[in-house]
Amino acid sequence: MSAATTLPSPSNVQLVQSFDELLSTPFTNGVNALCWPRTLAGDFGEVVAALGKRDEGDNGVTTLDDERLRSLPVSAAGRIAIEQMLHDQRRLRERDLDPVLNCIHDYPRDEEPGPVPTDVFSFHADSAPIEADTWLCTYFGLPSEGVRNEDTRRRVDIPETRAELLTLFRGEENAAFREFLSENCYDLHYAPLPNAQPYSFGVGNLWRIATDWPGSPVPPCIHRAPATLPDQPRLMLIS
Repeated sequence: MSAATTLPSPSNVQLVQSFDELLSTPFTNGVNALCWPRTLAGDFGEVVAALGKRDEGDNGVTTLDDERLRSLPVSAAGRIAIEQMLHDQRRLRERDLDPVLNCIHDYPRDEEPGPVPTDVFSFHADSAPIEADTWLCTYFGLPSEGVRNEDTRRRVDIPETRAELLTLFRGEENAAFREFLSENCYDLHYAPLPNAQPYSFGVGNLWRIATDWPGSPVPPCIHRAPATLPDQPRLMLIS
């Protein structure tokens, strides 16, 4: 599989020019990812350095509140970066969303992944019981990757994997088995096809991507978190 491209150019991605356009553009005609490309001012690396090492007991993901960010001893460039993140967060809160800012040293991994890995490093779709989108922006560190739906296959639809899941379920193909797949999120994870070309979400860009919810007019956007690197935390917003 080839490396991620640097710009979002596949057919499922539409570029917009403003926050309002990002908010109001509908998902339709196969477009399930909207991107507002941005080059942000400020020194986000300085913010990460000022945050220091991971907090004890946070499983590698530290949630950052407004007070902590504003209390960091940073230069004017670091202050600009902090205000940019808080401004993004505030805009989403004003739309009744629930964004969080995270400093990510590492994500929890499946201790026993079994036939289908279900951590965020696996290509997956987000899901919701009602209409909802996922918003995200990487300010520092490696960004997320996406892949076109037609370049993937649900892992539960791969015959060998499905057979392993049936063995794990200790049953047969029926409604209870499908419920088992859903309860364990196995049905939300995808395997890229051999010629798939993942695309990068980039740094600084604000994204709104489709989730798997009943009645969605488009399939969900398939994406994954980047591999975490030692001594290179990731600074991001997600809602």
